[in-house]
Amino acid sequence: MFRFMVASILLSSVLGDHHVPHHSEPAPYHVPSPSYKPTHYDESPQPYAFKYGVSDDYSGAQFTAEENADGKITSGSYQVALPDGRIQTVTYTVDGYNGFVADVAYEGTPSYPKYEPKHAHNPAPYQAPAPSYKPAPYHAPPPTYKPAPSYKPTPTPAYKPAPSYEPTPIPSYKA
Repeated sequence: MFRFMVASILLSSVLGDHHVPHHSEPAPYHVPSPSYKPTHYDESPQPYAFKYGVSDDYSGAQFTAEENADGKITSGSYQVALPDGRIQTVTYTVDGYNGFVADVAYEGTPSYPKYEPKHAHNPAPYQAPAPSYKPAPYHAPPPTYKPAPSYKPTPTPAYKPAPSYEPTPIPSYKA
């Protein structure tokens, strides 16, 4: 009877512990209606014009640039002072049919300065000054040698052999 009760309690606890999880249905999803209207931007080209120039005597930078656009055709030019002394002028036009068309012109003649090596610096030879003191003579210290102590091996102890036991004779009885 006791075994039956223990087995039934154990069986009911094992079966009662298992449960199936419950998941509810997902909420329905409705795509919201757009609350805005796309804005149309007029991206037609706007006419513009600009011009600037730099003339720096300290660094030698010399250039100018200008550009004009009427919405369909863009035209402009720029000038740059090249290192060889010439001035490069680029005149260009840009339109939807021909693309970028540039005309490059140079003013002046190139001049390259003749290379002249710099003179080498020849310093005066170095002469060490005479010492103003008399250095003390060096005397090596006498060698100090102490022989290392010699060690004698320690004697190995002589052990007595362990006693050996001989089996006792089996008693024999006269019958």
